[in-house]
Amino acid sequence: MQTRKRCVFGRENFVVRITYVKPHSRAHRARILANDNLISINGREINDVLDYRFFLAESSVTLKLCRDGEDYEVTIRKSQYDDIGLDFETPLMDEKQSCRNKCIFCFIDQLPDGMRKTLYFKDDDSRLSFLHGNYITLTNLQNRDIDRIIEMHISPINISVHTTNPDLRVKMMHNKRAGEVLSYIKRLADAGIGLCGQIVLCKGINDKDELERSMKDLAAFFPAMQSVSIVPAGLTKFREDLFPLEQFTQSEACAVIDQVDRFAGQMKKEHGVRMFYCADELYLKAARPLPDESYYDGYPQIDNGVGMITSLFSEFCDELEYIDDYLKHFIAPRHVSVATGVAAYDAISSMAKKLELLIPGLKIDVHKIINNFFGESITVSGLLTGKDICEQLQGRDLGDALFFPGNALRSDGDLFLDDMSPEELSEILKVPCYPSGESGSDFVCDMLGFEPNDQY
Repeated sequence: MQTRKRCVFGRENFVVRITYVKPHSRAHRARILANDNLISINGREINDVLDYRFFLAESSVTLKLCRDGEDYEVTIRKSQYDDIGLDFETPLMDEKQSCRNKCIFCFIDQLPDGMRKTLYFKDDDSRLSFLHGNYITLTNLQNRDIDRIIEMHISPINISVHTTNPDLRVKMMHNKRAGEVLSYIKRLADAGIGLCGQIVLCKGINDKDELERSMKDLAAFFPAMQSVSIVPAGLTKFREDLFPLEQFTQSEACAVIDQVDRFAGQMKKEHGVRMFYCADELYLKAARPLPDESYYDGYPQIDNGVGMITSLFSEFCDELEYIDDYLKHFIAPRHVSVATGVAAYDAISSMAKKLELLIPGLKIDVHKIINNFFGESITVSGLLTGKDICEQLQGRDLGDALFFPGNALRSDGDLFLDDMSPEELSEILKVPCYPSGESGSDFVCDMLGFEPNDQY
């Protein structure tokens, strides 16, 4: 089939090809077919999913399409925001934008050879920031892209800031545009676009005075800049020939927390929210208790590992209010095991002990899995591999089932980072192995053998 060729933002031969038309949908009734190319909606060219969603929101849409080299138009009337039933080759409707930086702390650069190809792809795509919460560096954007974000009021945008010192940002990211694009933050903030920031903290690089400067500069964009996480750089054992970075010591992690708390405390007094939050990992490095739930202002940075453990424990305690309902349906005895990373081990162990005391006949063994694959300094559960779980648990009595962190699997839920499947894990350990849920209530259900949606 002949396809219409276009050049969009420097991409030649770019087309938006329809791959599926939902039966009985408005698009189907308008006789749009798979393999047709979508050109425009209401006269506005469609380049990707953001254009499509934005211009499709009208109650009357005229689509210009191309079939076998011939253009044609259809007009569809619908309720505002209703879908019309089209699917495309990729969720973004074009290729993901790859990262053009060479950050000194990049985790992907620290992966060993031989892993699946997709793990080595570095995305830096503003559309994924809006659609999936990915963090972007802004270095892939031009003024026209900022104009489009403002016009469509795409919000929030998650930004990997790292430092507001332009020269230092260039050095940290090895991209000559890294400093100048910081001006985009002001443009977005002035336009009322919600922003969330992230600072990956590197010892001796962007900490101390540089961190103070970054917090001060970003605070000036409040309330558009809604929250900022401070996360220590994750360093694997595969850093040969990379920029020399060191782990924060316990006393240094304490100093970072104190510095952020001083600044965030002032923000709390002035604006009612802290805005700046240290990741759980810094508290664990500092050997300090995690803050309580009220500290996190609704957990705006939980996906960045900020308050994740506190939230999990709080949800678990809330679920215990319904323990009598669970007891009515629990079948004893039950013996299960939990594999977790070093960071969450104490919290998971505490939850398990509380549940054992409340549920007669329940036994929960919690196993701390050391990350030998990436190195012992990597403590988060999401980076555990099937190989490490196998090597450290093989031959043990794991009871009726083993639960492992669900976030250790890729988004399809079928493979660990080392390409082992849960089925393979079950076969090696000779016990059913299941991904655990994300919430405290999921933990209760997993341990007791209930489905999360069961109603009692």
